[in-house]
Amino acid sequence: MTGVKDSAEALKLIDEKGIKYIRLWFTDVLGTLKGMTITRSEIEHVFEYGQGFDGSSIEGFVRIEESDLMAHPDLSTFTVFPWSISDQKIASVFCDIKTPHGEPYAGDTRYVLKRMVEKLKAEGYNPFMGPEIEYFYFKNSRTAEPMDTGGYFDYSTSEETTQLRKAAVGALEDIGIPVECSHHEVAPGQHEIDLKYQDALRMADYAMMYRLVVKEKALARGYYASFMPKPIFGVNGSGMHTHQSLFKNGHNAFYDPADQYRLSDIAKKYIAGILVHIREICLITNQWVNSYKRLVPGYEAPVYISWGRRNRSSLVRV
Repeated sequence: MTGVKDSAEALKLIDEKGIKYIRLWFTDVLGTLKGMTITRSEIEHVFEYGQGFDGSSIEGFVRIEESDLMAHPDLSTFTVFPWSISDQKIASVFCDIKTPHGEPYAGDTRYVLKRMVEKLKAEGYNPFMGPEIEYFYFKNSRTAEPMDTGGYFDYSTSEETTQLRKAAVGALEDIGIPVECSHHEVAPGQHEIDLKYQDALRMADYAMMYRLVVKEKALARGYYASFMPKPIFGVNGSGMHTHQSLFKNGHNAFYDPADQYRLSDIAKKYIAGILVHIREICLITNQWVNSYKRLVPGYEAPVYISWGRRNRSSLVRV
């Protein structure tokens, strides 16, 4: 996700690459990628004025009597896909959602995150995130039949799933999303691609791109990638363990070499905040019945409000 400095640079890139369609993206409160596709002829108008849409039809946005909302492209997220979709060159851009009066819409998930980041920065902190996003490869979207029988870190998996994962990694790096590593996970057909940690807002955008890229690369070969928390009973489900850190003046604000656990006071308060508010956090992170089918003992998933250093079933692990 390379981004551009202004609309003139974006338009130049669009014309140089022969792009006919541009995807305007945003994320709803359920974590679902939403968007519209506009043509080259409309993009200049949208860059200047935004694109209107019916916010009342988006889950968790607004009521019908206040439905008009505007999607304004954030050009720092402008991305040209290096591969074609249905023989068409495509570009995408994440949008900030605003009211018709130009004010930020309070229910826009990117805006909510931006506000939190700004509050932290006002205190001198920079938040960084690094998620481990797990998923399954299935032979099709109708049956939960895994594409391989491999286990954790196995190389003896089907060549097809290895190639699918490599294709996804290559595509992510082609659009400027740094990847640290990838591997087979615990369950049959389960895989993971780890993204290199970034500032919180950029990583939120990367995570949405990640899911799309993995799915599209699988569909291109006739298979199905699922991020469902617990698609198969009796085996490990898919989670998104998220490494979190705060930096202040270029130093890890969570680290204190004099502490018994090497944790600073701010780290302890940060952990305590998660533990105290985790039930409310789950309203956002675990919205589906299927999410709680994953949160059961025996599968390295947290079932108690706790923190620890080595126990992988802890809610927070240091």
